[in-house]
Amino acid sequence: MSNQTLISLAAPVDGKLLKLDQVKDPVFSQGLMGQGFAIEPSDGKVVAPVSGVVTLVAETKHAFGIRTTDGADVLVHLGIDTVELKGEPFTVSIKQGDHVTAGQAVISVDLKKITDAGKQKTVILAITNSNDILKQFLLSDGDSNITAGQIVAGALIDVVKETKKTAGKGGNYDQLATDIVENVGGKENINSLIHCITRLRFYLKDDKKANDDTIENLPGVISVAKAGGQYQVVIGQAVTDVYDAVIDQIGAQYTNNAATAEAVAETTKAQNMSVWDKIKSGISNFIGVLTASMIPIIGILAGSGILKGILAALTGFKVLSTTSGTYVILNAIGDATFYFLPIILGFTAAKKLSSDPIVLAIVGGIIIYPNLLTLASKASTASTNFLGIPTTLISYTSSVFPIIVAAWLGKYVEKFLKKVIPLYLRSVFIPILEALVLSLVILIGVGPIITAMSKGLSNGLVAIYSFSPTLSGFVLGGVYQTMVIFGLHWGLIPIVINDIATNGHSYINSILSITMVAQGGAVLAVFLKTKNKKLKEVSLAAAVSAFCGVTEPALYGVNLKYKRIFVVASIASALGGALTGFLKVNNYALSGALIGFPAFITPGVGIGSNFYGYLISHYGTLLISVVLVYLFGFTDKMLAKKNDPMNLNVNVA
Repeated sequence: MSNQTLISLAAPVDGKLLKLDQVKDPVFSQGLMGQGFAIEPSDGKVVAPVSGVVTLVAETKHAFGIRTTDGADVLVHLGIDTVELKGEPFTVSIKQGDHVTAGQAVISVDLKKITDAGKQKTVILAITNSNDILKQFLLSDGDSNITAGQIVAGALIDVVKETKKTAGKGGNYDQLATDIVENVGGKENINSLIHCITRLRFYLKDDKKANDDTIENLPGVISVAKAGGQYQVVIGQAVTDVYDAVIDQIGAQYTNNAATAEAVAETTKAQNMSVWDKIKSGISNFIGVLTASMIPIIGILAGSGILKGILAALTGFKVLSTTSGTYVILNAIGDATFYFLPIILGFTAAKKLSSDPIVLAIVGGIIIYPNLLTLASKASTASTNFLGIPTTLISYTSSVFPIIVAAWLGKYVEKFLKKVIPLYLRSVFIPILEALVLSLVILIGVGPIITAMSKGLSNGLVAIYSFSPTLSGFVLGGVYQTMVIFGLHWGLIPIVINDIATNGHSYINSILSITMVAQGGAVLAVFLKTKNKKLKEVSLAAAVSAFCGVTEPALYGVNLKYKRIFVVASIASALGGALTGFLKVNNYALSGALIGFPAFITPGVGIGSNFYGYLISHYGTLLISVVLVYLFGFTDKMLAKKNDPMNLNVNVA
């Protein structure tokens, strides 16, 4: 029998609150040790995050564990790889078996000693039996400054009466277990042991004490590997039996059932993953990075979008001239965030992907460098070469995908450079060489690929319009915002500009306008349906911005974050695009969405059939999007995902 309770988790130190996936250690960041959070500490005073009994104080003093009366096992890990410091930076005032209360001082840490030793000082908290008891994890906003003892998270857990577990017997694997334990440095060198579907995963105090060659040559052992702070002995299908035999010899106190279950689940999933599953996982990971990188700037993006919409309306009604000083200054304020988006995203994405944020911001600056943009803007100079390598320059202002690719590659490039450049030269040469390599990857590799794909897609979509405006509207309406995400929409922009410049109108731009309304309608539906106060604020601002012609806040702040919303919004957009194509709605200026309605008034004719077609298509799309997302695209249950920072405003029943 079990019942549920909500326990509070206090910050163990002063500092900056981080999500667990921001930790630069895969064992913790991937949740292998359980759900939790991390803090970049600003002070060395460590307090107990919960009340309970101390179950562990590491011999090297770098970690301690507390079990609450409700059965939650809470681990606090002080720094990354600080086990190697052999307790030097830590002064401990607790011991195993002590009863502590939340907020009680337990350890003092010399942060300078940790950083001087070249280690990360990040303090990590994890509920190590998350898989067994955790139902929901609630974390307040990351990247915020908090104080020791402040409640920063909550955990909804199952309270289960503890039952004594008898260790399994190792059968015929007792001798192998004895040999493995002896050659990893003995029982005294083991901190803990878990296993996945093929490997024993030891957490050793000193992996240098392990005799790799001897272990690899033991009958029953396939190989040895070291990864993620673990000493891994590859066994194969008999791993569970060998694990039981080892635990029988060293004792059940070295187990971590939650982490073992997590490792088994992860490796089983990875092994059984189909090609399609791997593709879906890759897309999901990409979207996760994309939205996490955008979240810090969603507010300024939404505000800038609204300002740009107001300016579009003022110029549309001839209240402001585009050449006036007032317009130029206000437009610069509204446009700057979008223009310099690669620089901003370079910084935020690098933090998410553990690359160098400053270097990636510089890379963002390089790809939007004015001289390169000038060359890219002219057909005669866009095709150039670098050291004889042909390349096509394009404008990367307001782009997202290329700099995300660079941020992902950054940590690998930096890792390689550290291997080949002497220590005393690294501070000077690594940053500039990394910026050089990543910039060239974008300019020479990503740019031409995007250009070719964009041109191909654009030509195909235009050809479809010539065949059937309705079909073209359906296809373009459905895929355009996805094209925006990957930077493939740029091929359509010159077509739209050319249509307006030469013909005075553009049917294609009418369909692009519809996609903005659909995305805005989706977040408007979220605003109407959610009970989450923070999500309401974000959604309303994103909706207004989208109706003003700027969809980034809607896309990256809400719709992609909760993927089903984006899918349903794209369906609504496809239907609206088909309606626009069927009515042959025309656009007479580079403006659109709801705020850009003057661009649909036919010059010399005034309000007539085209404008009525605009009203029917755009407000019809708005209605379709709101209704579909409200009914099928969103529910507050989608906020119940682990580590969603918006969860704290949702009532937990």
